[in-house]
This record gives sequence, structure tokens and C-alpha cells, in this order.
Amino acid sequence: MDMNAPAKAGTRDWLALAILALPTLLLSIDMSVLYLALPHLSSDLGASLTQQLWITDIYGFVIGGLLVTMGRLGDLIGRRKLLLIGAAAFTAASVLAAYSSSAEMLIISRALLGVAGATIMPSTMSLIATIFKDPAQMGTAISVWMACFMGGVALGPVVGGVMLENFWWGSVFLLAVPVMALLLATGPALLPEHRDPEGGRLDLPSVALSLAAILPFVYGLKEFAKHGWQPWYAVAIVVGLAFGVAFVRRQRRLDSPLLDLKLFKLPIFRAAVSIMVLGGIVNGSFFLVSMFLQTVVGLSPLQTGLWVLPSTAATIAGVLLAPVIARKLRPGYVIAAGLVVVAAGYFVLSQIDVTSGVGIVLTGMIIGSLGAGPMGALGNSLIFGSVPPERAGSASAVSETGGELGIALGVAALGSVGTAVYSVQIAGTLPPSVPPALADTASEGITGAINAAQQVAAPVAAELLAAGREAFTSAVNAATGVSAVLALCLAAVALITLRKVPPASEQAMEEPSEEPSADAAEEPASAKT
Repeated sequence: MDMNAPAKAGTRDWLALAILALPTLLLSIDMSVLYLALPHLSSDLGASLTQQLWITDIYGFVIGGLLVTMGRLGDLIGRRKLLLIGAAAFTAASVLAAYSSSAEMLIISRALLGVAGATIMPSTMSLIATIFKDPAQMGTAISVWMACFMGGVALGPVVGGVMLENFWWGSVFLLAVPVMALLLATGPALLPEHRDPEGGRLDLPSVALSLAAILPFVYGLKEFAKHGWQPWYAVAIVVGLAFGVAFVRRQRRLDSPLLDLKLFKLPIFRAAVSIMVLGGIVNGSFFLVSMFLQTVVGLSPLQTGLWVLPSTAATIAGVLLAPVIARKLRPGYVIAAGLVVVAAGYFVLSQIDVTSGVGIVLTGMIIGSLGAGPMGALGNSLIFGSVPPERAGSASAVSETGGELGIALGVAALGSVGTAVYSVQIAGTLPPSVPPALADTASEGITGAINAAQQVAAPVAAELLAAGREAFTSAVNAATGVSAVLALCLAAVALITLRKVPPASEQAMEEPSEEPSADAAEEPASAKT
């Protein structure tokens, strides 16, 4: 028996994983369930268009802005303690949201849900890293966590539809109450406590700088992707970058930084985080495919959500299979192979045309989603396996924040590619009888073309719609083609940067126990063969 081998997880540990997975499932459902409830609550509360946007967006903005802070706070005060505090706060905010009597009250409730959600996400992942010491078991546990998260995103519209068929709109928020109650009841007995005993204090100026960096940057990217180029969005991005520079400079001076930049000296950590961020960019064209199903194929939002379920199931399958394969093969090889599969899926999507039905689109989505699974599952396993245990909360926050930024960057960048192609193509195909003002509207995007078509005579409307759909299909082809090329490039990056990481069954048994330094970071234990 190898005395250096980490202890294997027992029944209690796997029960703890189930308790950690449930709130994760709930959080991801909460991100997507609101879209179906929005028309009902907007009518009931008299919410304006601007208020509707804040109701949907504030939750994600607050979570993204606070992940780094809450990850570090969990390291300092204890991850279980922060998780239970967050669960209690999420329960209270959910009840407040369910019984909101005005749009303003619901916006505040959603913001509070975001604060609570930001405590739960890094706490659950870092606790998994604390509970599961064996690399192979940690990979399996993280895969289960990710499968629950992905499943919740897909199930959100379905669950929301069922709830709204039978209850009032506030019921979608009350889903959280029994799940969080179960976590609060069982968490103290099943979950271990872990914190950084020499962590120091939370640096409040760093918290302010991180919020000032992340919130305007993500806001600018998302609004740019939604509405196209506007000077205000560019200002928001530049402001975020400026505060980001100030944040990094402050972290370098502090003895107890909010974000330990020394983690980035660890080659595996740096490589895995980079791959996760770049992977988010690769998948930035996926939203265009969803729009294609609605605007060209003609599906409703609910039908689109249902057709996306098989691709989500493929992602879950890839997530769960990846750690099993990585027990025998180097994780860099598995991630690279998955990215090649992602490229194949996007190549299929780059070949669709206006006559393509759901079948070929679904095929490309399933192939691409299956290949994306290993990147998420193994990337997070590598991140946690490369850092000291007392930094697991910070590592989780970096991973999740990086993923959020990658997706936002991808949507903005690949959305810009699609917009440029759309604008060029539709300019030469619009019917000459379309009034100039409506022609300008149609040139803004496929939704503009649909709106313009509703304001002209039937023969011209049909031509305008055909031109818009043709141009948008070309836009999807271009964006997904770029995604395919980027996925192949990222596969090469994974092969090069992770080539020394052995399979899980061969990884060194020691766990990091010291602060990462420039010398030690050159070859962490998990990279030795």
C-alpha cells in the first residue's frame, strides 16, 4: 500500500458532492428560467423595457463582478461558512423576488440573488477540491458538478414552462427554497470546513477595484454584442481595463492580496486558465446558431430551448467521459482531441444554408458540444490540482471569472464578425423598393430585417426577409468557421502547454503545501512524470 497516496473518498464524501451539486443545478436553472417568466412578470409589475433588461441582466453582472471577492473571502473565513451564509441569503432573496410588488423591488431582489450566488459558486467548487484528494476522483467529482451546472442551464426553460403553466410567475424563484433548506440542514454535518489560516484580511480597496474593472468591461462587451458599436460601450470597456490595471498593480504590492497573482507563475494553472478563457471565445458563435434556429428556421424560443437539449446532453456526456479517459491518457491529449471534435462540429455549422432544417444544425451542435466537455472538466481539475489547498477558493473564482470573460469576449468578437458579413451581404441584396429608413433598419441585423418586413407590402416583405435570412446565414457560416479554426489552434495550444501533465492514475501523490514561488512554480508536483 502506498503511504503517500491520498485518501480515497468514502460514502459521506459522495453524499457531500450531491449536496454541493444541488445548489449548482439550481443556480444555473435560475440563470435561464427567467426568460420565460419575463412576459408574465412584466405585465403584472408594469416593467418598462429598460427595467426588463435590468431584471434579466443584473443577476449575471453581480455574480461576475463578485466571484473573485467571494472566492478569496471563502479562503479567509471558511468555505463551508461562506456557502451556508450564501444559501441562507439566497433563500431570503428568492422569497423577496417571488413576492416582489414592483419592478424596482424585483431588480433589487435579483441583485441580492447575484450576491448570494457569487458566494455559492466558488465555495462549492473549492469544497470539492478539499473533499476529493485523489486526482481521478477529483476529476469525476468536478465532472458531476459541471454536468449539474450544464443540465440546469438546459432545464431552466423547461422547468420554467411547467411552473408557469400551473403557478404564478413568482413560483420560479421559490424553487430555491427547498434546495437551499436541504443544504442548510445537511451541510454542517457533511461538508468539511477549510480556510487559509494565514490569509490575513479582505482588502476592501481591492474589492472596489475588482468591481470597477469587471462590471463595466463585461457590460461593454455584452451590450456591444447585443446592439453593435456605440461609443458608450467602448468607454465602458476602456474604463474596465483601466481599473483592471490598477487592480493588478495593487495586488502586487499587498502581502494578502485579493487575487494571488503568484498562482499564474504555476505553468499548469496558467495554461489551464488560458485554455478555459480561450475556449469561451471559441464558443462565442453559439448564440448565432440559436438565433438562426429562431429567425431562419422559424422556431419559437421554447422550441429552440427544447432542440438545444440534445446538445446539452452531449456536453454532459463529454464532461463525464473526460476524466475516465484521462486516467489512462494525458489530459492535454484528451482536451486537444475534444477541441478537434469541437472544430468538426463548427465546420458542420459553417456549411448550413437557408434551406437547412433542424437536423443538420442539431448535428453540428451535438458534435461541437460533445468535444467541449473535456476542456471544462479537465481544465478545472488541472486548475485545482496545481494550487495549494488554501488557495482553492481563489482558484475557483479565477476559473469561473475567466470563463465568464471568455464567453463575453467570444460573443462580442464573433458577433462582430457576423455583423460585418451580414452588413456587406445585405447591402447588395435588399430590394430597391424598400424605403431608405427601413433599409437602414434591415441592415442592422436579422431582427431589424424582420421588423422592417412588417412595415412594407407583402411582395417586398418576402424579398426583404429572404435577403435578411440569406445574409444572416452567411454571417453564421463566417462566425462558426472562425470558431472551427480557433478550436484547432487551441487544440495545438493544449498539446504544447499541457504535454508534461501525466494521466490521473500516474500523477504524483503529493499535494501542494507551500505558497507558489517563481522557482517551485516551474515544475509543480502534478507535472512530474
